Amino acid sequence: MKLFYSPGACSLSPHIVAREAGIDLELVKVDTKTKTVAADGDYWTVNPKGYVPAIEVDNGEVLTEGPAIVQYLADLKPESRLAPANGTWARTRLQEALNYITSEIHKTYSPLFRPDVLPAVREERLAYLKKRYALLDKQLEGRNYLFGDQFTVADAYLFVVTNWARGVKLDLSDFANLQAFQKRVAARPAVRAAMQAEGLIPVDKAA
Repeated sequence: MKLFYSPGACSLSPHIVAREAGIDLELVKVDTKTKTVAADGDYWTVNPKGYVPAIEVDNGEVLTEGPAIVQYLADLKPESRLAPANGTWARTRLQEALNYITSEIHKTYSPLFRPDVLPAVREERLAYLKKRYALLDKQLEGRNYLFGDQFTVADAYLFVVTNWARGVKLDLSDFANLQAFQKRVAARPAVRAAMQAEGLIPVDKAA
């Protein structure tokens, strides 16, 4: 399978999930400004939506949208326990969390990456993010991960989008549980390996 990605973008989430599950992926880097990939040229022909992530599966079909991709990967290796079984209440709760992260956290960051964002819009978006993060911080109280001690695809997604906070100057120092969560996830071997592969952190000297 091929994962079309951009370093540090939301495509890092399925990259982490694949490594957690022990699934081999061929990484294909996408230039998100020119919408091109080195090997295949025009990225629009891969994903007409134009953004990452996209994953090309063994039969040649392309799957897009991060929450769908991470669940697909988790279901390939159910023994990884990255997602509860389909049809269970726990899976529904996981989907609820993925939807919240994608609609209320991920998409709220989007205008903050634009250099021409108006100051008033910027301040409103930062305040909105803090309001939404407050709920997640409360959910993480007394827990290692969003649903307890088991790391899931929702944790991978939350970790990736929250890593953007520093780049947009969003102060999350009031959320102690969230900060501890970020450090905990960052220390996971699969997470470090994915970030190293994307050039986001230095490669361990012992590796």
